[in-house]
Amino acid sequence: MTSTRSTTRGASVDAPRGAAMDVAPRSFPERRGGRFWTMARRDALTGYLFITPQLVGVLVFVLIPVGLAIYYSLNDWNIFTGELSFVGGENYAALLDDPQLPSVLGATAIFSGGVVVLNIALGLALAVMLNRRFRGVTLFRTLFFSPVVVSVVAWTLVWGLLLQDNGGINGFLAQFGVVGPNWLQEGPTAMAAVIVTQVVRSVGINMVLFLSALQGVPSELYEAARIDGARNRTMFTRITLPLISPTLLLTAIITIVGALQAFAQIAVLTQGGPGLSTTVLVYYVFQQAFDFNNIGYGSTLALMLLTFVMLLTVLQWQLRRKWVFYED
Repeated sequence: MTSTRSTTRGASVDAPRGAAMDVAPRSFPERRGGRFWTMARRDALTGYLFITPQLVGVLVFVLIPVGLAIYYSLNDWNIFTGELSFVGGENYAALLDDPQLPSVLGATAIFSGGVVVLNIALGLALAVMLNRRFRGVTLFRTLFFSPVVVSVVAWTLVWGLLLQDNGGINGFLAQFGVVGPNWLQEGPTAMAAVIVTQVVRSVGINMVLFLSALQGVPSELYEAARIDGARNRTMFTRITLPLISPTLLLTAIITIVGALQAFAQIAVLTQGGPGLSTTVLVYYVFQQAFDFNNIGYGSTLALMLLTFVMLLTVLQWQLRRKWVFYED
């Protein structure tokens, strides 16, 4: 058999005539570093772009104001002359010497406690009642939720007119021969008035949250409990409450934080009076900072309020392991 002679890079190779020559494809070295815009980097960039608005909002509306509050709490700022002088911890020491602070903290505790208890209890009761199918249930749900979308100031102004000495509530009581008190000028009734005003307006949010949680409870559990002879009260405490405990935790945190931040109701209805009976901490911060032009001490009180909110939130979050059913 005759063969042809092929030369590859100086080497001679005998190959049979007519046979196909197998030549390995040339391999090029891979470029070092690879592509920059890999799939992982694109996904990371997309995630960062999604959270950027939230991060900017936290920076502008939370971190920077808190930083400024800390800075002003260490200084004495005269807003009329513009002079800012460093005083160190004097504003913090003034907390211990403030004779009005115990009354303010007491009013804050009463207001927050009343709002939280009534709001959660009433919201849960309304949700249980409206979780049933009956004629007009949608109308009732809308009526109870409608105050949530009303302006706080407008809502409070209307209640202020109703709670006057010659207002609508006392006029209604007079039809039955009852002489109503001057609701906003007496300590106990003034506190009760601002609590009820806050609860009636905000209870719709908790009602909707509880209603959504109740509708997620499997009906098979109730059927099995009825077969075993369980009563309604037992089913509520042993089935309903444990299964909606995550929603209870959420509403408790939201309601407590909202109660500690309530300002418009106090400012419009009572201006903290009579005396200090309705002066809650957030309104006291406003008084010190803007009415008395004591920016440094007002910033110190604001930081104390922030500390209270953070501690209560962390405490509730830690307690979730004991009363939220799916937590370990």
